[in-house]
Amino acid sequence: MRRKSRIPPSPLPQRDGVDPVRIRLPEGGGWATVREHLVERLAPSAEVIDRMIADGLIVGADGRPLAGDTAYAPGMFVWFHREPPDEERVPFALGVVYRDEHIVVADKPHFLATTPRGSHVTETALARLRRDLGIPALGAAHRLDRLTAGLLLFTVRPEERGAYQSLFGDRRVRKEYEAIAPYSPGLALPRTVRSRIVKERGVMAAREVEGEPNAVSLVELAGRREDIGRYRLTPGTGQTHQLRVHMNALGVPILGDPLYPVVTGPVPAGDFRRPLQLLARRLEFTDPVTGQEHRFVSGRELEAWDSFDTWAAPDLLAETAQ
Repeated sequence: MRRKSRIPPSPLPQRDGVDPVRIRLPEGGGWATVREHLVERLAPSAEVIDRMIADGLIVGADGRPLAGDTAYAPGMFVWFHREPPDEERVPFALGVVYRDEHIVVADKPHFLATTPRGSHVTETALARLRRDLGIPALGAAHRLDRLTAGLLLFTVRPEERGAYQSLFGDRRVRKEYEAIAPYSPGLALPRTVRSRIVKERGVMAAREVEGEPNAVSLVELAGRREDIGRYRLTPGTGQTHQLRVHMNALGVPILGDPLYPVVTGPVPAGDFRRPLQLLARRLEFTDPVTGQEHRFVSGRELEAWDSFDTWAAPDLLAETAQ
């Protein structure tokens, strides 16, 4: 049995709260140099890699820049920073509701991604908190969709991250969400929705299919104002877009949802109008490290409940976001 290679520490510091990219060179492939492998694996053209090598931006475990003729060695690690994409700043504050030597609990605004991915890198909750709190080792214990607001749990010590992540994997965290959606007088609530949800790679929206349920959500009506309902949602599982899919299946899709019931066109960068009316309101768990009972509540409010006309008025919201 082959022993797993030890991952050496990164020789490059974080940049704007974002870790450098780490690549382990695989076995086989027939590459003579590291450059050949990186060109085939990463770059749209050889010029990109050649420029990075010439600028000394790709380094080995010792921190020394690689040369264009550095021999390929299976199992070798290399690091570099990707050129950050042009990002529109999300003009909403990221609050911290709790912090101790083990965890940080943040209250995320709409439109801010949890962790760096794709076109969202420095404008993410993780990168912002690393910069603002001065905790380079901060890591996310779970994630929220970029369009969903509310409570997020982060870990301070990398060696403890697994213990907190297992809380979510083992369903030992009570999560309660709030959503604003149309009111349907014919919808009997409370109701526990059970279905099988699949999310295919490259497809934006998840869908329900026949088969053994893998998604369970308790849906309750917490209030009503004319044709608008305020719903309390308690997920028993954590499938991608689960609450959004279940609310849509009940005939009351969450206000501001760009995927359900239909996928709309891409929103231009910087358009922060009509945020998805979904909020991770409560987070409760027993701390796996200290044994402390934690109960956190988001201080955010969903705009469509208290000020539907403002939320629904694109011109006014556009001016507000500028």
